[in-house]
Amino acid sequence: MAEFRKKRKKICHMCAGKTVNYKDVAIISKYINDNGKILPRRFTGTCAKHQRHVAQEVKRARFMGFIPFCK
Repeated sequence: MAEFRKKRKKICHMCAGKTVNYKDVAIISKYINDNGKILPRRFTGTCAKHQRHVAQEVKRARFMGFIPFCK
């Protein structure tokens, strides 16, 4: 009989006080996958409000050339 563990709820990093800026490539790269696509909320754990902010910052970083559109 398999034991079921309770999944710990992911907390939004921006609600906890951290910021995401398009100039900070190390933080932005946590929100994109190997192909350059933006990861969904269920993987990153961000709330809906901040997921929209993350998507906007990723798009800005792509446009400015900090991260590639695809790999």
